[in-house]
Amino acid sequence: MPQSTEPRVAILVLAAGASRRLGRPKQLLPYGDGVLLDAVLATARATGVGQIVLALGGAGDQVQRVVDTSGCTVVENPGYGEGCSSSIAAAIPSLHPDTGVLVLLLGDQPGVTAQAVHLLLAGRGNAPLAVCRYDDGVGHPFAFARSVFPALSGLHGDKAVWKLLEQRTADVVEVAVPGTVPPDVNTEEDYARLLAGYGGGP
Repeated sequence: MPQSTEPRVAILVLAAGASRRLGRPKQLLPYGDGVLLDAVLATARATGVGQIVLALGGAGDQVQRVVDTSGCTVVENPGYGEGCSSSIAAAIPSLHPDTGVLVLLLGDQPGVTAQAVHLLLAGRGNAPLAVCRYDDGVGHPFAFARSVFPALSGLHGDKAVWKLLEQRTADVVEVAVPGTVPPDVNTEEDYARLLAGYGGGP
């Protein structure tokens, strides 16, 4: 059987935040038939990629008691207070050595679909960095070629990934994805809007 020429893909779900603005673990907010992080992991599984890495930190023990993390490579990030870039740096060593592309998913953005991931991967070509261009702007998921992994490992701060995209504009491909940028959850107001707009209420 011939070997596939497609690069091996991994998804990294960033779910290590301390939910400071919300005041309770947003990973565990009721949503759909489970909690917010369940919905994101269901999307990750639906893509059929070779590896799902889940970065946990704040409320990590609680999350593992509540959320079905089966099939995931769970990485604990003790430095989660330093922003999501610390979770990326903690997770990269856990990637399969043949991983050619890493897709980032946010653990508080359940509106992202498996279709968006498939469109992103199909549309990136051989670009080092690729992002989703929704009807109203750029948003997650993002995809990074293996050549970018060292730069990802060296990031610092919460918005460092966005700064990397700005610094390497010439390397970024925008892939058209229908619909608006899926909302993430940082406040109770965000959560209320999510439930109202996506019908994910308990």
